Amino acid sequence: MASKAQLETLMDLARRETDDAAKRLGIALKAVEDAKQKHQMLVGYQGEYIKRFEAAQAAGITPMAYRNFVAFIEKLDTAVKGQLDMIKHAELRSEQEKAAWQASERKRMSYSTLNDRADAAALKLENKRDQKQMDEHAARQAYYKR
Repeated sequence: MASKAQLETLMDLARRETDDAAKRLGIALKAVEDAKQKHQMLVGYQGEYIKRFEAAQAAGITPMAYRNFVAFIEKLDTAVKGQLDMIKHAELRSEQEKAAWQASERKRMSYSTLNDRADAAALKLENKRDQKQMDEHAARQAYYKR
């Protein structure tokens, strides 16, 4: 079995790894949230621009203005689709970071369990020694009292 110092070192390294993984997971989750907010902003802007386009059409617009509106709406569509891809990528990354955090947390917990078992074994050994000393002391006392 590994020594107490070795287990402490392993536990410390696992704790650091878990902390780093948790930070990376937090960053990945924030990236997902930011990407979703940006998508909502783009969709909102797209809706507003389409309303402006419809209002301009009702009022009558030139063919050049019509082409400009349509071209810009197409660019907004492309931006919205691109942002959806960004959301998918960010969600994939967050899932990977979550899996990494879970793996490092399992590792940390296994070292903690090993440490607890080592502590329990040491306590059991110490109790056994104490009991043996008590038994020897009682036996000596009984021997000398005769």
